[in-house]
Amino acid sequence: MRILVTNDDGIDSEGLHILARAMRPHGEVCVVAPDSEYSGAGAAIGPLHLTQPEVRRVDIGGIDTAWSVAGPPALCVMFARLGAFGDVDVVVSGINPGANVGRSVYHSGTVGAALTARHTNIPSLAVSQHVTGFDAEGQSWEEAIVGQKWHVAAQVASTVVESMFGDNIGDSPVVNVNVPNLEIDQIKGWRFTELGTQPPRAVERVDLEPSDTGDGSFKVSMAWGDEVFQPPEFDTGAVMNDEVSVTYLSRITAILPPANSSIGKALQRLIQGK
Repeated sequence: MRILVTNDDGIDSEGLHILARAMRPHGEVCVVAPDSEYSGAGAAIGPLHLTQPEVRRVDIGGIDTAWSVAGPPALCVMFARLGAFGDVDVVVSGINPGANVGRSVYHSGTVGAALTARHTNIPSLAVSQHVTGFDAEGQSWEEAIVGQKWHVAAQVASTVVESMFGDNIGDSPVVNVNVPNLEIDQIKGWRFTELGTQPPRAVERVDLEPSDTGDGSFKVSMAWGDEVFQPPEFDTGAVMNDEVSVTYLSRITAILPPANSSIGKALQRLIQGK
């Protein structure tokens, strides 16, 4: 089995390196990751008609093949599934510092890479880890993730990859896994979860503040809300309850409206010139 490992935090991320090494017992590992931070990129591939993304070989300890791409993680996966880096049997994306649960899956580059893989029926796993103590006053992001227990999330990911092909639920879904930032013996358990409506903590308010440049531009000030607690049957609730959350994400599907829908009638009148 040939495993493509990617992320949205960039090729130098510690979580990426630990995850890649954890995949080695399961097959040949090839790392293809953005050359810089692309958190929040979702499944974007960028304006290919305007750019020619640069690809470079890089060295990651314990990994034979690694590449950086000047573009978001979904672009890394797109290039890979089109044959740029050899055959790909499964895509593993992460380890992301910060849970990707609730509506954050729409925007997560970690999940976006996995969703891009499943477009062509390549099984994929997105793995993220909750950040405890996030948004403490005066604390930088780098300080917030100093205590990340990457090895635990990597162990969970390794177990999931080893067993994910034993279940036949059809249509190559994305397995979205979120892990508490705890040692294995401190985790209460695990559960299959539904997609929640909110992440553990969301931006509550955005204000525009005049910049100091005097040119009429504004700075964006974001205020974070309190932690959100939901029932543990939802992904957000499970992680906040110190459990591993496993959520199957399907492809985007269409909803068929009624035959006499207002949109249909309006378009019919437009086309018929009435």
